[in-house]
Amino acid sequence: MPASSNGDPTSPHPEISFPVNRPSQRGEWSPELDAKLRAKGTSNIQLPRHNIIPRAFYPGGARSLSGIAIRAFFLGNGATLGLALSLWLFALGNHLWRAPFFAATLCVFHFLEFWTTAEYNTDIAYVSSFLLTNGNRYRQAHTFALIEAFVTSYFFPHWQDRVNPPLAIVLGLIMIIFGQVVRSLAMAQAGTNFNHQVQSQKKEDHELVTTGLYSFFRHPSYFGFFWWGLGTQVVLGNSISFFGYATVLWYFFKTRIDHEEKHLIDFFGEEYKAYKARTRVWIPFIW
Repeated sequence: MPASSNGDPTSPHPEISFPVNRPSQRGEWSPELDAKLRAKGTSNIQLPRHNIIPRAFYPGGARSLSGIAIRAFFLGNGATLGLALSLWLFALGNHLWRAPFFAATLCVFHFLEFWTTAEYNTDIAYVSSFLLTNGNRYRQAHTFALIEAFVTSYFFPHWQDRVNPPLAIVLGLIMIIFGQVVRSLAMAQAGTNFNHQVQSQKKEDHELVTTGLYSFFRHPSYFGFFWWGLGTQVVLGNSISFFGYATVLWYFFKTRIDHEEKHLIDFFGEEYKAYKARTRVWIPFIW
């Protein structure tokens, strides 16, 4: 949870991924064409004369290379150390393994947000693509979930065993992995058309995508984030945060999808209406 909020489902961010693609000269889109467009876009990032590097690539810039490197470094180490500590505590039978696991999961999510954008939509790969600045509500939700996991694990381990048995943990892990794969794959399949910002105006070269994941899910990046977010709380055994996440995520995506689809109908008319009629969001009670 896939949403300015830059993908933050707990805050009003404009993470709208329009399922659109750029047509070829024959009016058909393909992954090969998208790869060529990305390569062409990358080649357009040229250094000015006299080898002067654009200011955006310097520290503090929107494409700061040092900013990207340091974030990737800490996220990678955070994921590795968090997972290692989680496994060690789990092997010792210590319930506190849930807290570092949650931290590692967050590190993986934020790293993949940037990496997928940089790999499949290089033109808009900025420092902000890590989605680390998703607003106060996003940080508050994760902070509360982390505190709840720590408190229940440390002070109420026997109660946690009852409400969070091994089968529940396995179910949560499946939800996390499946949700993350769907979200990242949706971003990859959208290619150069994926954007973390709200797109309220249709570009001339935009085309509706109805293939790949988009043939099964009308908003796969939202679907992925929704079930990923709930999966983290199932693994943690967080009762309060689970219902909190479910409520906030559902309301956010319901509101966001209603808003987005008004634009999509304006953009594509009957074509989008037909697409909407034959697909589902697969988030409960969001049609």
